[in-house]
Amino acid sequence: MKGLSQMSIREVGEVLKTSPSEEFLLECAKDSRQGVQQLIERYYKNQQKEREEAERMKKLLVHEQELWQRGYLHIAGIDEAGRGPLAGPVVAAACILPAKFKLNGLNDSKKLTENKREKLFLEIKKEALGYAVGSAEPAEIDALNILEATKLAMFRAVKNLNISPHFLLIDALEIPNLKIPQEGIVDGDAVSASIAAASIIAKVSRDHLMIQLDELYPEYKFAKNKGYGTREHLTALRKYGPCPIHRKSFTPVQEQSSVV
Repeated sequence: MKGLSQMSIREVGEVLKTSPSEEFLLECAKDSRQGVQQLIERYYKNQQKEREEAERMKKLLVHEQELWQRGYLHIAGIDEAGRGPLAGPVVAAACILPAKFKLNGLNDSKKLTENKREKLFLEIKKEALGYAVGSAEPAEIDALNILEATKLAMFRAVKNLNISPHFLLIDALEIPNLKIPQEGIVDGDAVSASIAAASIIAKVSRDHLMIQLDELYPEYKFAKNKGYGTREHLTALRKYGPCPIHRKSFTPVQEQSSVV
């Protein structure tokens, strides 16, 4: 390899993208070129970010590590998406991660951009030992109430897994009628990797479904609002009345139920 003084700024940057030696980093720190100083500063900032991300991921796996050590091999994280919308199903996901799991950027789906969620969605499906979704339809939500319908969707997600879980970590709830040990964790999608992964699968799966339903009911712009009560959605609801996938028990829909 060329000596540092013989290298262009671009070449220095390429070396810094690999695993540069301590000697090379020390030489860069002494280099008088402003471009090299900018590169080395960026390198150390990125290294710090990577260390912080590794520490965050370590904390996200605390619950899973404890359960793995207790002998629970397959731990399923459970979360839902769509409790608040006026239309569409509530969708739950169950996700079982491998013990050596590492996925930078994994987080509560609500804290991620749409593009980031879509990327993580594909990576989680690729890396997970098993995952599945379950849903409760608007008519079931109206008959049961949204909380019980959410538990039903979670129950179905667990039953749809192609691998049997030994323990369930659930975002804030407990699922009745299951003989599997479980624990509900408040804000679980922010403190458990398994629940965070499930939250992304649930959210992206539901978003994809609402985009499909937009083709059937284009006047409500479901592809854009995903069934939530945005101003545009409420305006359409007043103009057209509820459609078959609206939740008739939700107050804004009830108020327009006489509009056909």
